Amino acid sequence: MSVSIGPTVRRRRLGTELRRLREAHSIKLEEVADQLGVAASTLSRIETGKAPTRSAYLTAMLEMYGVDDPGQRQVLIDMAREGHRKGWWAAYEDVLPTGFGIYVGLEAEAASLRAYESLVVHGLLQTAEYARAVMTTVRRKLATEEIERSVTLRMQRQDALLRADPLELWLILDEAVVRRTIGGPEVMRNQLLHLVDASLWSNVTLQVVPFSGGSHPFLNGPFCLLEFPERFDPDVVYTEGVAGQAYLERDRDVRSCAEGFDLLRAAALSPADSTDLISTLASQVK
Repeated sequence: MSVSIGPTVRRRRLGTELRRLREAHSIKLEEVADQLGVAASTLSRIETGKAPTRSAYLTAMLEMYGVDDPGQRQVLIDMAREGHRKGWWAAYEDVLPTGFGIYVGLEAEAASLRAYESLVVHGLLQTAEYARAVMTTVRRKLATEEIERSVTLRMQRQDALLRADPLELWLILDEAVVRRTIGGPEVMRNQLLHLVDASLWSNVTLQVVPFSGGSHPFLNGPFCLLEFPERFDPDVVYTEGVAGQAYLERDRDVRSCAEGFDLLRAAALSPADSTDLISTLASQVK
């Protein structure tokens, strides 16, 4: 599967390499931050790919890490330059929740996404009307125009499922998601029918965890596990809550979520039975 490499992945690659170089020289992050005259948190954001790096910072780090090879230096310089590019989602920065632009960039560049949702349909499979109802409720302080721009952003994210080399999506929904009426009967019915249609797409697998299944590994909330086309781009787990977003990249955290997802899909209804349930619920919405 070929997905164009965008600025978010470029920043992650550069950050990973800078961290590797620093650790290979047994230099503490705080020492480098002091030399650059920046806060340690700023350098941490660069090393985790959450922020681009200035040319002056990069040059100083390469000197500190003894990177003398012209070819290696140029590769890193090119990564930094590409990392400064703006993705299409930058046009919606005024309505993006703080920190969410990172996730949108990762999602746009991912090859596959495994996700569990316990409260609402995942954004990649929401209808515009359902998305509008959710945002109007959750983001109450946004003006009508800002809500509409947020909905447009969400719809544009869904292009990842429809491109020539589409994102592979495996989505597990809690039964509460397909039973909770959001936006009124007509909006909810159309949303459920859209899920039924999407379940037939070759790149989408949809399952529902029934109430009868009891407890499962993700009672603590929803998450997404993103995988990328190139093996050297590590997987990342994304979660969010009232306190904001979190990105988990340590091997043990990612592996734990992947193992939990396997247990969850084993506990869920089969894709066929899940589609049947959703279709039945759509016919019952009043």
